[in-house]
Amino acid sequence: MTKAAAIYARVSSDRQKENHTIASQLAALTEYAQMHAYQVPPEWRFQDEGYSGATLLRPGWEAVRDLAAAGQIEAVLIYSPDRLSRKYAYQVLLAEELNRCGVELVFLNSPSGATPEDQLLLQFQGMIAEYEGAQMAERSRRGKRHRARQGSINVLSGAPYGYRYVRQSDACTAYYEVIESEAAVVRQVYEAYPQQGLSINAIAHRLNDEQIPTRTGTTRWERSTVWGMLRNPAYRGRACYGKTELRPRQRITRALRKRQGLASRDSANHERPRTDWIEIPVPPLVGEATFDLAQEQLEKNPRYSPRRTIEPTLLQGMLVCERCGYALYRTSTQTSARKLYYYRCLGSDAYRHLRGAVCDNPPVRQDHLDARVWQELLRLLEDPRVIQEELNRRLEAARTSDPRKQREELLKREQARLEKSIDRLLNA
Repeated sequence: MTKAAAIYARVSSDRQKENHTIASQLAALTEYAQMHAYQVPPEWRFQDEGYSGATLLRPGWEAVRDLAAAGQIEAVLIYSPDRLSRKYAYQVLLAEELNRCGVELVFLNSPSGATPEDQLLLQFQGMIAEYEGAQMAERSRRGKRHRARQGSINVLSGAPYGYRYVRQSDACTAYYEVIESEAAVVRQVYEAYPQQGLSINAIAHRLNDEQIPTRTGTTRWERSTVWGMLRNPAYRGRACYGKTELRPRQRITRALRKRQGLASRDSANHERPRTDWIEIPVPPLVGEATFDLAQEQLEKNPRYSPRRTIEPTLLQGMLVCERCGYALYRTSTQTSARKLYYYRCLGSDAYRHLRGAVCDNPPVRQDHLDARVWQELLRLLEDPRVIQEELNRRLEAARTSDPRKQREELLKREQARLEKSIDRLLNA
């Protein structure tokens, strides 16, 4: 009797993809399915290329879990436990999840029996795979830092605007090749900022007005792009390795606000101390003096920028547009009598977005909104019954809310509980 099954294969690096290891996994799994009477439709052969085994957020594996939850499969065929995950705790977690769905987890190169000895061997394989993964990550980190100190370019993630990354070959090592058309744009930016006195916003406008293409050619020049270009030490001839590191996400972005403010992964764009940076020589595009002038101007910007908030407002950093989800910022206009301040939606600024404004909400007078919010706060503080009524209303709304929302909250609590259990298991 045939069983409905899905096949899952994974590789975590470009080198593995080049060596066709995922193809060999799929071939072995397909042969095993045919020999053991597993029915695997072509659309149920899932693979994740370039995804680490240390994370569960993989599109191919998510599809397998969805099939298992829907009851459409009876087995999942995987080449080895480390292809499922390199963390033993994750292996146990996923195996229990599939078991609750009535799905058999089959590994080709590990015991498939249910005896205590087989389970013990499987556990040892999982722990060894986790140890190997941590060891490889540490060796890779130390190896990259060593190569960076030796001046090797191939430890860098890629070439910035103005350069082309030439891969290592048998004839030469990896290096940066200057793209003259882009290098001219870089020199133009460095000339316009510290020497001509243009702001970063004005430079971005000029590049867009002159229709100078970006690296991808499909986006427009943003202020953050120009700002990063002015800070990049590679343009003075010293690219740096180890500038950023992985830390928990601290800033709630617009996309996160729409997902109830929950960060699904850490953020890697946290700058490390400059003493930890390792400099690697590359062809310079601007002189040392020009680069230093740009850095001095960047340091002056926070002190002398007209956008600097000298007088903080009541609702600063707290307002979000209900229509588009973008934050509101304070702006001003000068009348014949006085200066008026407004709260304006970021989505209503056409110059910030590639296809124009995404929101048509008008600005709101700061003094009117601040006064309204302050009056409401005083009313709440003067009457505790109003606060209690609001708490009761929210509790009742939570009890009678959409079942899908309740299910989401339940899953979040369950996820937090499982994460604590995984931490305790790893510590043990």
